[in-house]
Formats: sequence, structure tokens, C-alpha cells
Amino acid sequence: MSAHIANGRLVVWLTLFIGMMFQIMPLPTMVEAWRPDWLLMVLVYWAMALPHRYSILTAWILGVLLDVLLGATLGIRSLALSLVIYIVVLLCQRLRNYPRWQQSLVIAGLICIYHALIFWVQFVVVGAAPFDFSMFLPAISSLFIWWWVFWILRNMRRRYKVR
Repeated sequence: MSAHIANGRLVVWLTLFIGMMFQIMPLPTMVEAWRPDWLLMVLVYWAMALPHRYSILTAWILGVLLDVLLGATLGIRSLALSLVIYIVVLLCQRLRNYPRWQQSLVIAGLICIYHALIFWVQFVVVGAAPFDFSMFLPAISSLFIWWWVFWILRNMRRRYKVR
């Protein structure tokens, strides 16, 4: 394996690690409900940019790690992340050609699907998951942050020649 390929993979895994850290870092209670889904946005970017390399298996592994870090029921987030990334991989050619504002709307919709799946699985498996519309607040904050996440990751991909 050449150093060029290894550096590209290192950059991707470093961004995924940073996304994971942003996802679990503590926030004040006032803004906790508005926390953007950092890991999901980073995963969506890499699944759009390199669907042959970072897709469902990557999402499943990171979902299991996120469940372990959050102390949640094992497999809930891995299922939700995998299904959302599956949708992204199916639509990656279209998503790449959408303007950023339209991509933001799609990302918000995908985050709503992600949170609805988590709620549904918790409701079915655990049985005591109360429904609250505040679970969709991260979709609103991610809607506005996607522009910067996309711009930063695209520039990193170009600078480090990630392929």
C-alpha cells in the first residue's frame, strides 16, 4: 500500500473520529437538544464522495461504537446509521449534483429518518420510549451546519488527495 493511499484513509478516519468526539462531547442542557448529528454528517459526506469505500459497513461499525460510548442499547444506532447511509449510497449520484441548499434539506430529512428509526426501535425493543418532537431539533441545526461541514471535508479531500 502506498503512502498516498494510507494518508487518504488516515484523513477519512481522523474526520470520522472527530465527528464521533463532537457527537459525544458534553454540552450545556440549554443546547443539548439542538446538537447537530456530527457523525452522521461526516458519514454522509464520505458516503457521497467515496461510496465504494465508506458506506454501510463503516456506518454499522461506527454505530456500534456510538452505542457503546453512549451506553445505549447495542445496535440501535448502528441500524439507523446503516439504513441512512444505504439511502445515501443509493442516491449519491443525485446528491452530488444538488446545490448545497438542496443537499442541506436532504440532510435534514435524513437526520429526521435517523432519529425516527432510533425512536421506533427503542419503542419496539425497550417499550418505554416517549415520543417528543424535540428529537427532530438536530435536523434543524444540522441543516445550517451542513454547508460548513461539506466545505471543510471537501477541502480536506482535495488537499490530501483522498480517493
